[in-house]
Amino acid sequence: MSADLKEKTIFITGGSRGIGLAIALRAAADGANIVIAAKTDEPHPQLSGTIHSAVEQIENAGGRGLAVKMDVRDEAQVSDAVDKAAAHFGGIDILVNNASAIFLSRTSKTPMKRFDLMHQINVRGTFMTAQKALPYLKQSDNPHILTLSPPIDMRPKWFENHLAYTMSKYGMSMCTIGLAAELSGDGIACNSLWPRTLIYTAALRNLGEIKPENCRTENIVADAAHVILSRDSRQHSGHFYIDEDVLREAGVHDFSSYNIKDGASLITDLYLDE
Repeated sequence: MSADLKEKTIFITGGSRGIGLAIALRAAADGANIVIAAKTDEPHPQLSGTIHSAVEQIENAGGRGLAVKMDVRDEAQVSDAVDKAAAHFGGIDILVNNASAIFLSRTSKTPMKRFDLMHQINVRGTFMTAQKALPYLKQSDNPHILTLSPPIDMRPKWFENHLAYTMSKYGMSMCTIGLAAELSGDGIACNSLWPRTLIYTAALRNLGEIKPENCRTENIVADAAHVILSRDSRQHSGHFYIDEDVLREAGVHDFSSYNIKDGASLITDLYLDE
């Protein structure tokens, strides 16, 4: 596959591990410039990776990296991080809204601080980072905003067991709908991407209820993101992509290499039917 993202500058929120880091490493293989904007500046006792270890991996993979400590809830930090990234690499071509908080619980069992955290990171953080990046994206020749959020399905079954989380993830998806329409004249592609099956990330591991063999690796989402971000931004906007569908359109039909354990049954992700 050609190096479609060579020298493109990609700003990724929460990319020190998991899906965000996998997207970064896939782009780095093309020779992209990657900005890892996340909170983890020092090693975390329960989570692997920091913004600095992520940049080291990016540069080992063939890209150029910049580590920026940023809390996506803090407007001044987000604004400064975006400006620093643009100054360092001469602009921003792609924003990946990857930062997300999860707490799967019914309403009576959801502390308000958890509700606030999810809405501050997932909804407000997505909206605000896009807002701050817009002046730079408008100067790119193929600008993209890609948000890791699901297609919106208003059936009650997606709300009844984790209302607060669903509201926050659908809020991210509403940003995709609104921004795609608002920015169509600027040629900025605004899309969402969601995995068909569960991805065994650190966040999922910490929930403690899912076995890794029933999941896929982050690489399937990263490869799908690469396909989307390589497309003409003026021709592909306002979509809710599913990783398998994107790769199938790109000619990939065997997804077994993404399975953590070959032959094991996979669990369909939230917001998608079996």
